[in-house]
Amino acid sequence: MNLLPFISVLIGAILWGTTGTAQSYLPESVQPLTVGALRLAGGGLILLFFAFAMRQVNFGEWPWRATLVAAIAMALFQPFFFGSVRLTGIAVGTVTGIGSAPVFAGFIEWIILKRKPSNRWAMATVLAVLGCALLLLTGDNVTVNPAGILLALGAGLTFAAYSMTSKIVLEFAEPAASVGVIFTISALILSPFLFIYPLDGIRSQEGISVIVYIAIAATAVAYLLYSSGLKEIPAATAVTLSLAEPLTAAILGVAIVGEELNFFAWMGVGLLLGGLIVLTVGKRGPDEVEAPYFRKGIRTKKE
Repeated sequence: MNLLPFISVLIGAILWGTTGTAQSYLPESVQPLTVGALRLAGGGLILLFFAFAMRQVNFGEWPWRATLVAAIAMALFQPFFFGSVRLTGIAVGTVTGIGSAPVFAGFIEWIILKRKPSNRWAMATVLAVLGCALLLLTGDNVTVNPAGILLALGAGLTFAAYSMTSKIVLEFAEPAASVGVIFTISALILSPFLFIYPLDGIRSQEGISVIVYIAIAATAVAYLLYSSGLKEIPAATAVTLSLAEPLTAAILGVAIVGEELNFFAWMGVGLLLGGLIVLTVGKRGPDEVEAPYFRKGIRTKKE
């Protein structure tokens, strides 16, 4: 069994888990939409340049409809995610947003794509989502803001939609080209907000350092790894594996930012780890390895 796609997704998710902590070093005046636009522009252009340099871009058979849907979903994910972190904290915002994504992904894959997720996925997702729920019980100094929770759920839904549609794009293109094109379009969608909100906080040395880190490590490298794995495994499986992000965010929230996790939250960490282990080890059926999508109006290379 080839574990490389699963490990690739996990490493990408761990890098994502550093985003909320990195954002906490930005001044309060910096708006989530500004961070999202700069993140996508930087990460997207880096990957697009790499893809062109490696001659991986071929627009002749490019699935533009799926690309546009993925780009819109990713553009919406940015304000939802960063807004939730700002309103309700790193641990709660990340855990709720990414923790809800596998549930949304499973329903999208089952109801819309007519592909029932595997029993292994169901077991792993139940363990991981229960772990996320326990992670919310993180002590008195963590804020649970209703508006922040709604934004986090929006982040979960849009991330699931991005994963499903980018999986279609990956049937036609290499990961760097796929992510580079999608993110560049997403950045263009968010670019007007760069002229609406002040950029003073970004222009500082600390602000530039944070944005550069998020654009390179937590966006370009992380999404390249995630997409490389997503190309080989079902999207619902990849989204569940992405729960390594809230696990990382929770641990960093404790170790660096000073948030506190109580006994139940640490139980949640254990359940999350258990869910990830269930999904990555052991013998798996043919429906859990590669799953090209067959949708009305969208042809893939494998049809």
